[in-house]
Amino acid sequence: MKTKPALGLMVVLIMFPQIVETIYSPVLPHIANRFDVSVKAASQTLSVYFLAFAFGVIVWGVVADLLGRRKTMLLGLSVYAFSAASAVVAPSFELLMVARGLSAFGVAVGSVVTQTMLRDSYDGPGLSKVYSYMGMGISLSPVIGMMSGGFLAEWGGHSYVFVTLSGLALVLLVISVATLPETMPETMHGTAPESTAPSALGNLFRQMIRDNDIWRSALLVALFNVLLFSYYLQGPFLFEQLGYDSITFGRSGIVLAIGTFAGSLLNKRLIQQGFTHQRLMCMATLLGLVGAIGVLLLQGSLWFLLPMIFVVMGFGIGIPNVLSQALVHYRSQAGSAGAVLGLLYYLMIGAGLAAAGTVQNLGGVLVACAIIAMVTVTIKARNSCIA
Repeated sequence: MKTKPALGLMVVLIMFPQIVETIYSPVLPHIANRFDVSVKAASQTLSVYFLAFAFGVIVWGVVADLLGRRKTMLLGLSVYAFSAASAVVAPSFELLMVARGLSAFGVAVGSVVTQTMLRDSYDGPGLSKVYSYMGMGISLSPVIGMMSGGFLAEWGGHSYVFVTLSGLALVLLVISVATLPETMPETMHGTAPESTAPSALGNLFRQMIRDNDIWRSALLVALFNVLLFSYYLQGPFLFEQLGYDSITFGRSGIVLAIGTFAGSLLNKRLIQQGFTHQRLMCMATLLGLVGAIGVLLLQGSLWFLLPMIFVVMGFGIGIPNVLSQALVHYRSQAGSAGAVLGLLYYLMIGAGLAAAGTVQNLGGVLVACAIIAMVTVTIKARNSCIA
C-alpha cells in the first residue's frame, strides 16, 4: 500500500506559490527605485510571473505523469531555489525579469503536483475533506505573504525578499527529499500514460480550444484573479501616494484574507441552502461590481479598503464555483484537462495584469473586470437554459 504524503507538508507546498505571489507585492516600489524604472515597468514583473506560471502548470503536470510526482516536485523546487537566488544578484532590471519568470515556472510545481498527489492518495469524501484544509491554507497565504513582504521590503528591499524565498525553497526541498513519498499509481510507472502522449494531449487541446464553455470558464477564472491581483499590483503604489509604508501595505493583507474567508463561508452556507451554481455566480459578480465601484470612488483615501472586501468576497464565491463546473465534460482526462485549462486562464491573467499595470488605475481596472465577468456569467446562464 502506498504511503500518503504528510498533510501538513501538502498544505505548505500548495501555499508556497501563493506566498511567493503576495510576498513580492510590497517590494514593487523598491524595485522601481533600485533599478530606476517607471512604476509601469516595475508592475510588469507580476504579469511576467503569471505568464511563466501558466507554462509551468502544464509542463510540470505532464512531467509528473512521466517521471513521477516526487521527482517532479524536487526538480521544480530546485529550479525555483536557483532562480530566486539569481534574482538576489541580478545586476539589471531585465535580468531580474528573467529570474522572476524562471522562478514562477519553477514554483508552479507546488500547485499542480500537490493537487495531483492528493488525487493519487485520496478520493470521495476524503478528498473533499483534504481540499477543505488546502483552502484554509490558501486563505492564510496572502496574510503571510503580504505582512512578511512588507517587513522584508522595509528592512532590505527586494534582495531580502528573494533571499528569504530562496531559503524557504531550500528548506522545503530538504524536507521533501527526506519525507515526500511517490504517490503515482504502480500501473503508471515506467510507461507514458495515454492521456499524456503527445497525440492525446494535442487532441485534447484542440477539443478544448473549440469548446466555448471552456473559454468562458477560463475567462471568469482570469477575471476574478485580476480583480484580486490588481490590488497586489497597484496597491503598493497607492499606499505610497497616500503616505504609508510597505509594512502598512503588508498588514492590509489581513483585510483581504477576512474578505476571502467570509466569501468562502458564505458560499458554503448558500450551497447548503440549495443555491444553484448560476445564482452563486451572479452573486459573486454583483459583489465584485459593487466593491469595484466603491474602490473607484474611494481610492483617494485608505477607505477604499472597505469596498475591496466585497471584491475579495466575490472572489471567494466565484472561483470555487467556476472551477467545480469547468471540467464536468472532461472527467476521463481530468488531470491533463486541468493543465490545459490552467494554461489558458494563467495566460489570460498575465495579459490582464499587464494591461492593469499599463492603466495604473485600480478602481477603473476593477470596474471593467467586474462588468466583463457579469456579462460572461449572463451568457453562460443563457446558454445553459438553451441547452
